[in-house]
Amino acid sequence: MIIDCHGHYTTTPDELGVYREQQKQDLLSNKNFAHQKGIINISDDQIIESLENAQLKLQRERGTDLTIFSPRASWMGHHIGNESTSRYWTEHCNELIHRITELYPNNFAGGCQLPQTQGVDLASSVIELERCVNEFGFVGFNLNLDPSGGHWNSPPLGDRYWYPIYEKMCELDVPAMIHVSGCCNHAFHTTGSYYLSADTVAFMQLMTSNVMKDFPNIKFIIPHGGGAVPYHWGRFRGLADMLKLPPLNELVMNNIYFDTCVYHQAGIDLLLKVIPVKNILFASEMVGAVRGIDSETGHYFDDTKRYIDGNTELTAIEKQAIFSINTLDVFSRLKINSQGK
Repeated sequence: MIIDCHGHYTTTPDELGVYREQQKQDLLSNKNFAHQKGIINISDDQIIESLENAQLKLQRERGTDLTIFSPRASWMGHHIGNESTSRYWTEHCNELIHRITELYPNNFAGGCQLPQTQGVDLASSVIELERCVNEFGFVGFNLNLDPSGGHWNSPPLGDRYWYPIYEKMCELDVPAMIHVSGCCNHAFHTTGSYYLSADTVAFMQLMTSNVMKDFPNIKFIIPHGGGAVPYHWGRFRGLADMLKLPPLNELVMNNIYFDTCVYHQAGIDLLLKVIPVKNILFASEMVGAVRGIDSETGHYFDDTKRYIDGNTELTAIEKQAIFSINTLDVFSRLKINSQGK
């Protein structure tokens, strides 16, 4: 079995975008505009059409069995509007994912976004996470460490501000993929620099925190291959030593995992050489940040299964661990769901 732990609904029907644009228009005259949830009329046929020639087609072509599917990351937009804006936008996005998991239970498992808002506590995020896990059967969620959209004015991940969501994660036994959204700081390109910077920042914040000590069973996935972390593994090992911290394998590697959203063979080979196999989860992010064909190989950049298959150092057992076994361990609710299918 091959499980892709990182997929986003990037091919949504136009009605979802229309709803979001109306939210933005409402905010132009009043940044505190009190939004109502309203209704987005999207039919099952529209959802099916949006997936059949995109994610489902690529699953079949590339040999992926199941994708952990969440709303489009760059559209989470936690920097847009106020608490009511984010709440109702998030609910609609998560409810679409739930409908997909009901239409295609063998192809998709749900992951949710949270209604995070700058300067607001995480009470509503805890409620939405609980709703998505207990009512919809979701198996994980995306946690944005920078709801400002690139201005970095939130507390670091080790701050107790985040502890209510950590407590709920452990209670529900669901992992968090630490994933920022779209960027409104023009110093960053959203997918080219902001995402990768945030991945690196997340690792350093967790490494220098007490989160794993306070929540020994907590599980985080750092996407996009961990940003700069595997490439600079010696730097982080050295910093741990300088800061009088335990070695990284003791400090973080029972709680932090990296996905394989790295879009060339050499990058995947480095990830596999540096990071223990037990900490690597297969992912492609398709249809996501990089959608084109690599002129050097003739294959799509985000066909990451090819890179795992192409690595000559992994054993067959290790490849299977990356493709599914590790993911079933990290997403424990997925194991329950898969046994029930």
